[in-house]
Amino acid sequence: MRFDGDPVAPIAAISGMAAQTILLNSASKTIAPGTRVGWLRAEGDVLRSLAIAKQAVGLQSPVPEQLVIARYLATCDLDAHVRRVADVYRTRRDALVAALARTLPSTARVTRPQGGMFCWVDPGNATDTDALLPRAVDNGVAWVPGYAFYAAAPNRATMRLSFVTNPVDVIDEGVRRIGTTLGR
Repeated sequence: MRFDGDPVAPIAAISGMAAQTILLNSASKTIAPGTRVGWLRAEGDVLRSLAIAKQAVGLQSPVPEQLVIARYLATCDLDAHVRRVADVYRTRRDALVAALARTLPSTARVTRPQGGMFCWVDPGNATDTDALLPRAVDNGVAWVPGYAFYAAAPNRATMRLSFVTNPVDVIDEGVRRIGTTLGR
């Protein structure tokens, strides 16, 4: 899901890369957040290994959800839906980025993603966002601490903020509460 810029082809589209890449996707990213139906594209030995691993953890996925998604794909224009959702998400992303710019210190770093559902934020105060999370929850707001997304040497003063589930007025209030939590 992109809001800005040119579409980006998956790595598997690069010559010679299809056999050594795994493409993951989910209906929650394109059709409806929270939908737990996903899929992957892989080839050869990788696909066979993944099929065996899937069998080891469970042979079946939620059939009713799969049927709903299959029906949706058979009867609806997914591309048109994605364009509508992208317009909404773009507006919400822009609202979140603007509210953070008004609220956080000038030392803060905030991504302005060209697609997706999250902004990456370093509030600029070297505060451990995981340790601060209980106070945030007490203030009626939450984030995902960023350290969990690092492969090594995590920056504990980072957070991932979603912009897709709430309208602009709720985003503004949420950022105000984030600011209060951070002592701004």
